[in-house]
Amino acid sequence: MEREEVFEEVYADDDDGSKVATGEDQGRGDTGMLLGAFGTGAMTVPEDLRKTNDGLSSLAEATLEMERRPGYSAGQPTDEAEQLENHAKLEREVLASLQKAQQRQMEDLNMAGNGETFHFLPSLSAPSTSSSSSPLPSALFSALSISSSSPQFSLTPPLPPSVELDAVLVDGRLVLDVYQGGGAVMPALWESVPERMRGLQYVRLGSEDEEALEGVLGVLPLLTQLRSLAIRGHRFYDAQGDPLPGLLTFLPPSISSLSLLVHLDLSFNRLSSLPACLLSLPHLSELLLCHNQLVRLPEELGVLVSLQRLSVLGNSLEALPSGVGLLRELQELDVSFNKLEGLPEELGLLHNLHTLELSNNKLQRLPETLGSLHSLRVLSIHSNELRNVPDCVRSLPRLSRLDVRNNPLGRPPTPPPLPPPPAARVETPIPELHIAFNQHRFTVSPAGCHVFLPGGAELLFPRGCVKGVTPLKWAERKPDKKWVQLEEHDVLLSRPLELLPHGATFDKPVEVCVPYHRTRKGEVVVRRYDGQSWSTLLTLTKRGSHKHSSRPRGRPARLACCNVTQFSWFVAVSRPVRDSCTVPATGALLVSRYDSGIKLTFPPDCTTHTRTVTLQVLQVALSEVQVLTGDPQASASPLLCLSQTPSMHFLQPVKVQIPLPPGLTGHTVDMSRLHLLHGDPVAHTWTDVTAQVSLYITHLYAIFSVTHFSWYWLWYTTQSCISGVVRKVYHRLKQFRVQFLVLQRKTDLAQVLLQCLPSDKVDCRLASLAEQYDGPQPSDVCNLLEGEQFFAGFERGIDISADRPDCSEGRLAFTFYSHLKNIKEVYVCPTLKQEGTVRGQVSFYRGEVPSDLPEEVARKRKGRDSQWMATLPLRLPGTDCEGSLYTEKQYPPLNLGDPESGYLTETNLLAISLRISQDWRCIGMNLGISYEELDRIQYKHRDNLGALVLEMLFHWARAQQKAGAGAVPRLIDALVESGRRDLAEEVEDIVNLGKRKYRESLKRVGLETENPTTSAQAEPS
Repeated sequence: MEREEVFEEVYADDDDGSKVATGEDQGRGDTGMLLGAFGTGAMTVPEDLRKTNDGLSSLAEATLEMERRPGYSAGQPTDEAEQLENHAKLEREVLASLQKAQQRQMEDLNMAGNGETFHFLPSLSAPSTSSSSSPLPSALFSALSISSSSPQFSLTPPLPPSVELDAVLVDGRLVLDVYQGGGAVMPALWESVPERMRGLQYVRLGSEDEEALEGVLGVLPLLTQLRSLAIRGHRFYDAQGDPLPGLLTFLPPSISSLSLLVHLDLSFNRLSSLPACLLSLPHLSELLLCHNQLVRLPEELGVLVSLQRLSVLGNSLEALPSGVGLLRELQELDVSFNKLEGLPEELGLLHNLHTLELSNNKLQRLPETLGSLHSLRVLSIHSNELRNVPDCVRSLPRLSRLDVRNNPLGRPPTPPPLPPPPAARVETPIPELHIAFNQHRFTVSPAGCHVFLPGGAELLFPRGCVKGVTPLKWAERKPDKKWVQLEEHDVLLSRPLELLPHGATFDKPVEVCVPYHRTRKGEVVVRRYDGQSWSTLLTLTKRGSHKHSSRPRGRPARLACCNVTQFSWFVAVSRPVRDSCTVPATGALLVSRYDSGIKLTFPPDCTTHTRTVTLQVLQVALSEVQVLTGDPQASASPLLCLSQTPSMHFLQPVKVQIPLPPGLTGHTVDMSRLHLLHGDPVAHTWTDVTAQVSLYITHLYAIFSVTHFSWYWLWYTTQSCISGVVRKVYHRLKQFRVQFLVLQRKTDLAQVLLQCLPSDKVDCRLASLAEQYDGPQPSDVCNLLEGEQFFAGFERGIDISADRPDCSEGRLAFTFYSHLKNIKEVYVCPTLKQEGTVRGQVSFYRGEVPSDLPEEVARKRKGRDSQWMATLPLRLPGTDCEGSLYTEKQYPPLNLGDPESGYLTETNLLAISLRISQDWRCIGMNLGISYEELDRIQYKHRDNLGALVLEMLFHWARAQQKAGAGAVPRLIDALVESGRRDLAEEVEDIVNLGKRKYRESLKRVGLETENPTTSAQAEPS
């Protein structure tokens, strides 16, 4: 009801009693007033055409009826968003009513026309916008014709020519915002009826048409009697039902001539600042700037001393000017839906203010001066960031409505935001260095370096790890016993990586990443050898960098990474999962990472000194237990390996919990078949201690207590004496089931490949070698320990025709590692010239190569029978066989180098040629052989790869006979550059062996004058 009273006061006119609409109420009353004007004009129409205007009159009545509906009253307190929604709904209903009235009017015109012809004039609305107009026709005015002699016009639907201009201009009012582009008629009206236009006091226009706006802004300054002006957007809708925005962006300075203007509505436009001309309107009492793009209001706003209502709803204001306190007559202020973070203290000077809208802003506090607004009746501050409302505001005498919804009232203040972190210093990326196969030396600077080694290894040197440019070396060693040390149940996963110089210290830890082969059980760790002892390093496993050129199976290599400050030897090893903890006097609990059901509980006072305990868990396959015991019902729990430092008995029993053997529960177990075995890791004995401990069984676990740490194994079997069976099973756990391969190259039967593999990998290996090699079936399954040594003896008329450091009197030494290749290729020949095929054999024996065999044993077999594992046949063609390599000397004897610096014999070259294979062309180019010569060799031996390789190698060797000591290093470098480091290492071993034999011969004859300096290992090339 308050809004209705204000509505009446604001709209009262002193001169002729006409009403001037303001604010959002205009949107609901304009259509009714316009249709009322139509009704007034229709009174002068002749009687026979009176029915023509009945349709419009009924439309006016329908519109007035809508205004009387419940909920339509302007005095009902609603939010601005709800008012806008109701306003849009009302407009749609009015438009529908207009369409119905238009149809009725057309029917009346058709009945009353009596054959008269009506003349239609050009359309009022712009053609460019007619296709996207609202559901209303292009305009109620389709044409308007104004002449100087007879000011008549035509409408669509057409009205008789006798209708006067009063149908558009009524009592100083001009309403054109119900016709899209209606403002375009104002210049024509001004030219035709200037006197009546000068008397205008009320004008409503739409701002959706840019061309119409230009004409309007040229005529408006001439309407000096204007009291109310509305130029609004959102009056029409496009085909999708979305409102068309207003296009007004400025007002010309000449608008200041409208000195009598009381009401101004510029809502739903694109004003980014308050037009300066508005500050020259002294009688302006209502200013509506809703839904524009205002970011600030000028400080000079206070000059509008007559302003009673100001609405800037839906803009982007961040602050109000202090000049707002000079608007002493202001009664309503709406600044909701902005970005206000604070209010000026001068707001408390508005003593006549009765409605203040501050909702949907970012206000965190209200000024205390609001307590001076004694006339304030409505205060809306919902949807802000207020944590309290001042008591002086709550106690305002006339305050009847206070909306504080959606505020964090009563909550503690939000802590101030943390200062922004210091800007991260943009560092240049660490330089990368990709090492080639033949490059063993590199340098690292204080800027750091990411080094990619051949084979997949990576070294990451952080910035500042060295003080100056530091030269370093690397080498990949053979898995020799002196470079590898394995503990119980360990598995070697990589070749030893040697980083030089030994003992070199860095200022920051260097990350060393060793590539390793995949393992399915246990954990992967890196072990380091410092020249005296081995240590296990804290290890992290990951995939290598995608930038590395070494990508096995198309993916980055698996890396075991550790941080070190000194260089030495590094290997990757797989071991059973190991968990450790320190046990103080207060007790502790240790849970296995392998199985969370395995626990050790240390009670208080079990020790007086803190000690370190270690738990390792070893799983055994159920099928293997049943096969070895011969009991189909036998099963065993995981083996527990318990150790401690220092080694002494506990003062209180330690409770051990382990899972029951597979297939058993506490309800089905037969206690007479359950045995707890105690193992001695030194003596490798197992003792049944079931009777000496208290064994408690739950549904899934067995619990017992011990005071001494050792190995414990829970078994379930029908056998009564199982110590021997357990010892046998434990020994088998450490062994691998292997088979031996002895294959001959199809193109050269003298080239023999020997390999030892786990039995589950043999079939895959044979499939990959079937195209190039042939030979007997693999040997029977044997058992070998990880790191166990064995040797192959060539027997019954065949021997190795190479002088190798790993070969002694026809016996070739091996060391078995389950995840490495364990492969060697040799060149063999008959021991005696004989006719026909030589039927020899290769036998495999455990242990190191023996050096003192009796002659009769050597003739029979080159090894002790007790250590024999397998024998495979090997056949060679005799000297009279066609195609044999030994029927004639194809190449003259060759010797490269010299005895003092090392040399290669013809036999050595033959052995090397057997393993070159498809790499012959790359090696030949690195040896300096021309492309033409390589093509000639390839064409000559296009059907025989073995002869092709020999031709290439001996062609180079014949040219190097006079090169002296430099020939052998050139061959080694060529092999490394071609990616055949294995052959390069073999040549180095042969050369070093020749040097050693040469020095020993000099000692025997007394010709050595000084002791040559030797090194423990060969320097990397």
